[in-house]
Amino acid sequence: MSVKPQLAVGLDTGSSRTRCVIGIVEDAHLRYLGHAEVDSIGWNKGRVTDQQALTVCIRAAVQEAESVAGVSVEGMVVGVGGASVQGFDNRGIYEFGRPRQVQQEDLSYAVERAARIRLEDERCLLQVFPQDFTLDGRAGYRNPRGATCSRLEANVHVVTASSQEHEALVNAVHQAHYAVEETAYEAMAAAYAAILAEDRVRGVCLIDIGAESSDMVVYDGDALVLARSFPLCADHFTRDVAFGLKVSYEDAEMLKKEYGCAVLGLTPDNSIIEIPCAEGRMARETPRRALNEILECRAEEMFYFIRQSLAAVGMEQNLLEGVVLTGGGALLNGMCDMAERVLNAPARNGLAVGIADWPEDLESADWTVCAGLCMYSARMKLKREWKRKAPGLIGLVLR
Repeated sequence: MSVKPQLAVGLDTGSSRTRCVIGIVEDAHLRYLGHAEVDSIGWNKGRVTDQQALTVCIRAAVQEAESVAGVSVEGMVVGVGGASVQGFDNRGIYEFGRPRQVQQEDLSYAVERAARIRLEDERCLLQVFPQDFTLDGRAGYRNPRGATCSRLEANVHVVTASSQEHEALVNAVHQAHYAVEETAYEAMAAAYAAILAEDRVRGVCLIDIGAESSDMVVYDGDALVLARSFPLCADHFTRDVAFGLKVSYEDAEMLKKEYGCAVLGLTPDNSIIEIPCAEGRMARETPRRALNEILECRAEEMFYFIRQSLAAVGMEQNLLEGVVLTGGGALLNGMCDMAERVLNAPARNGLAVGIADWPEDLESADWTVCAGLCMYSARMKLKREWKRKAPGLIGLVLR
């Protein structure tokens, strides 16, 4: 009797593009099978405004990916991000009553207690990320199995989302006749695809710059210490160009991608570029520097905002592995240079690693989230093996 293949599917429903990646789990490894992307509709300012239109996008993207992969998909891991996502620290306490050795079940129970929080009516729990444990007042234990104590405290980072937005996204997938295996925070998925475990231990920040929303996660000692969305995104860059150069939004997007740079001096700023005009008017010319001055101001503002977020958790001087940029907004020339200037840390674009047969044309920062969601789906398929091989923090995430 043939064994049913274990498919791992990630779905990134971005406000600009809807992407799907299909892989197959073979011998505890993930191999690429197919992908697809379509233009997104049904979104406005990072929020779902037309659930039926979103369903059409999801069905089109998944069906095209199924055709490329030659398989039929039943369920998938769906990414959640945007302005509705919030993260905060919480603590769960487990009193033993008498000193005894800590077991794996005790750690899981303490994390579960930390996740039992009262949320506002319009909020829902998205994910819980264990940070470390405190034993009888002694803090900083990563994996205290076998240690003796009478009071165990689990320190976690809780990520919540808008119930309405989350339900709209899940319902859209269901209406496309697919199951939702799990919803996952998109910035976390991107970090899972682009950052190695040893890099997370030394301190790293991932910033996912989307079309209409941006998200970030910060790791220190393999623990997620910050997860948050922020209001600056690729759309702001385009709108600034449209306003500053007095062109349409579509022309501004074209100029940004073709000639734009987030740092003055990295391109021949004195060269002249042609500015498109409305029909019936002659085209204008302007120095390339005028375009790049606009983009540099917005990029500097974005990374100063991120610097403040890092300072709030004491990580502004502790990013030994630097900053990783993903998302379509990270493709703007000069973004890594501006990140290094403002954040005083090395910066790079985050590309997916760890998927066999990953196509060269997907070696781009705007596919990292979807690749991470596919990898997360694969990890769920192997969660029993993961719990056996990795009993530390990562084993607690997938209980």
